[in-house]
Amino acid sequence: MESVKYSIVIPLYNEEGIISLLVERLQKIMSELDGPTEVVMVDDGSKDATYQLVTSATADDPRFKLIQFSRNFGHQQAITAGMDAASGDAVIIMDADLQDPPEVILQMAEKWQEGYEIVYGLRQHREGERLFKTATASMFYGLLHRIAEVDTPVDVGDFRLVDRKALDAFLQMRESNRYVRGMFSWVGFRQAPVPYVREERAVGTTHYTLRKMVKLASNGIMGFSTAPLRLALGAGVFIAFAALIYGVVAIALKLAGVSLVPGYASLLFAVTFFSGIQLIVMGMVGLYVGRIYDEAKGRPLYVVRETQGFDGREGPVVWQPTQSRHWHGPSVTP
Repeated sequence: MESVKYSIVIPLYNEEGIISLLVERLQKIMSELDGPTEVVMVDDGSKDATYQLVTSATADDPRFKLIQFSRNFGHQQAITAGMDAASGDAVIIMDADLQDPPEVILQMAEKWQEGYEIVYGLRQHREGERLFKTATASMFYGLLHRIAEVDTPVDVGDFRLVDRKALDAFLQMRESNRYVRGMFSWVGFRQAPVPYVREERAVGTTHYTLRKMVKLASNGIMGFSTAPLRLALGAGVFIAFAALIYGVVAIALKLAGVSLVPGYASLLFAVTFFSGIQLIVMGMVGLYVGRIYDEAKGRPLYVVRETQGFDGREGPVVWQPTQSRHWHGPSVTP
């Protein structure tokens, strides 16, 4: 059997309206790539007809493969599952909504052949997105770029091509709270951008709610920076120093004979203000402790209900930390 050169990984969640168009455009790109290509689609617990449509695609074209989760585990876990199962020398990650044009894959492949091990899509413009989303995204990427302990490119999503060497390094990281684009920055290797225009969503509306975006942003900040803890420490030191100065001034005024009449309002303000600061600091520390707790439980990143198109092999990929990936049961990967 001819080895696969390119694997295209696509997470899916309630994408029934776009599957046929997605398959059509992918087939066109696959015919233009310079080697055998597979498409690994991961159904992240869809509640519509996504599973049935992808099943039909796998039956019509053996290059399409399906991994179905037992429930919705999240976008980043779906990406990880697809990369676990991908067998290509280069793996391309893209979303199903076609906002990241599949045609850009050809440019990424050219960069890869020049010797770059990670080629990421650099968004030059976002079409059809609300001002709130573009503004908050720009603010987040700019903030993360400044405070992260690794160099994270600005306005770069998960759309990228990854060489097998870099992918194997990435797959060794199995943390629960995942920020995939930051993890690829962390692994290093030679990286290059491919500028492109992010298109308007072809069908329907985004399934990435504000809550999911906030969770992803917090994973990015807390996973690659201790800035929140440093900020809390700095605020505590500043307030303690200010309180010390205030105490010295109060004593000096008392010794100088200046009459000080303490007021209930000022006392209430001071108590509530410092109590709020304490709660903020405890909350920040608690978030990091909670992440430690998530990792300590050691639960699998996802559970696979069914797979299709993988040469008759049953069950999902099971990650072995000291070995290569294998296909066998049970249907869980840690």
